[in-house]
This record gives sequence, C-alpha cells and structure tokens, in this order.
Amino acid sequence: MGLGGGAGGGYGHECVSRYGAAMDRARWSLLLAGVGLGGFFDGIVLHQLLQWHHMVSNRVATDTVADLETNVVGDGIFHAVTYVLTGLGVVLLWSAARRGQAPRDALTVAGLLLFGWGLFNFADSILSHYTLRLHHIREDEHEAAWDAAFLVLSLVQMAGGWWLVRSRDRLREARGNASA
Repeated sequence: MGLGGGAGGGYGHECVSRYGAAMDRARWSLLLAGVGLGGFFDGIVLHQLLQWHHMVSNRVATDTVADLETNVVGDGIFHAVTYVLTGLGVVLLWSAARRGQAPRDALTVAGLLLFGWGLFNFADSILSHYTLRLHHIREDEHEAAWDAAFLVLSLVQMAGGWWLVRSRDRLREARGNASA
C-alpha cells in the first residue's frame, strides 16, 4: 500500500472506484501543497534568514551587487514557483473538501504534507546540489556534508510522512476488523 489510493489507502483494485479516484486527487493535492511549503521553508529560512545560499549562488558569486541581484532574481523565480505549487495544492484540496472527498484525519493530512516537503527536499538535493550544481545547502568548507545531511533529511521526512499515513490506514483496518 502507498500514499495514494482509494478507501483502503493503496494502489490496488479499489482505485477504480469513483471514491478511490477522488481520494487519490485529494491526497495528491496535499502532496503538492507539501512540496510548495517545503520550497517556502527553504527559500525563507535558508535563502533569506540564514543566508546560507541563494538559488544560483554556486554558479554566480555573491561578491558584487550585480551578482547578488542575479541571485535574488533567481530566488524570486524560485519563490514564484513555490507559491504556484502551494496555491494549486490548496485550490485542489479546497475543491475536494467541497465535494466531501478530502482526508479528514490529522495523520493523513500531516503525513502527506510531510511527505511532500521531503519530496521537495529530495528533488532539490538531486537537481540543485548534485546534478545542476546550482547551490549547496551551506557554502563553506563542509558543503558536501551539508548536502548529504539535507538529502538524508529528505528521506527521513518522506519515510515519516509515509509512516503517518500508513498508521492511519492501519488504525482504519483494525477498526474494520474489530467490527466484523
């Protein structure tokens, strides 16, 4: 069983039901919102408050005002994308909730948001730190360790989100078996 799925939470035969497909869309909306929120956290905390890196700071230095302006524009584009992702997730979730198809339990909601945040961090690690080399988490003499720790954090977040959703599914299954 996975993070999506129908009434039972998996990707098996129950997905063909109308309710199962609607729940899949609602769960995907929470994953999308989690990706966007993860991007907001990264941009606000790591780019702005801690100033550990900017979106393209490994490619464009931040030594001059012109170079810093280039990095800030990159950060702005990044924030615009995270805003769109978060907004799209919220609109899709709102639409599902109006139809009575959104998850109503805190474990599922928190789990899917956490998994989405971890998914953002994973994609950011693979693409920005290792593949495109746009930036590192913290650009100092330990940047490889910071990047590796961030990648591990992303996996822990996804595992934690999956565990929360599966905990809710197991509770639901146990209640169903107890009443049978």
